[in-house]
Amino acid sequence: MNDLEILYEDNDIIAVNKPEGLASIHDSAGEKEDLQTILTERCKLKVFVVHRLDKEVSGVILYAKNAATHKLLNKQFAERTVKKSYVALVHGQMMKDEGSINKPIREFGSGRMGIDEVKGKPSKTVYKVIKKYPSYTLIELNPTTGRRHQLRVHLYYIGNSIVGDVRYGEKIVQEKYPRLMLHAKELVVEINGSEKTFSADIPQSFSKYLQVIDE
Repeated sequence: MNDLEILYEDNDIIAVNKPEGLASIHDSAGEKEDLQTILTERCKLKVFVVHRLDKEVSGVILYAKNAATHKLLNKQFAERTVKKSYVALVHGQMMKDEGSINKPIREFGSGRMGIDEVKGKPSKTVYKVIKKYPSYTLIELNPTTGRRHQLRVHLYYIGNSIVGDVRYGEKIVQEKYPRLMLHAKELVVEINGSEKTFSADIPQSFSKYLQVIDE
């Protein structure tokens, strides 16, 4: 993949603007292409997975280029000191212009996640409305935990599923949209005692649809 956008690279890390439709981690299940393998070949060394983005999600993703940095970044994610910011287009109108969704999540089988007040793991998502459309709302999301499919599950739970989400939403409706309208726009970590911020603008596949619904 020659058109991959490298946001930042040094001897310890590489940050990439991942396109939607590309898996972020090598999976023995048989994905034809994944970002981890592409970067391993590009860097001529093993790159370590620090966090993941769902295949359908675009935006900032960070990999470590050595074991020491991998350990350092894993600790930051585990301790929830990493700052993450996403943009999503959701169905309907949000009840409040800003707020948080604090509902525990667990896996229910076949990779599907859901809310479980008893057995779920603590999960919190902070949101803020960016722009309202007649049938949709553009929002900023800041997860303080990192559960699998957390943003998708939380928004589905409150009745504002992410546009284009065929897993968490009415499939026959969601399939008509060009993509999952979720983009990781910013990631902030600490490297060598100072904060590093990585940002990625929403891609054309996302912005073009916003223009369509704004007409």
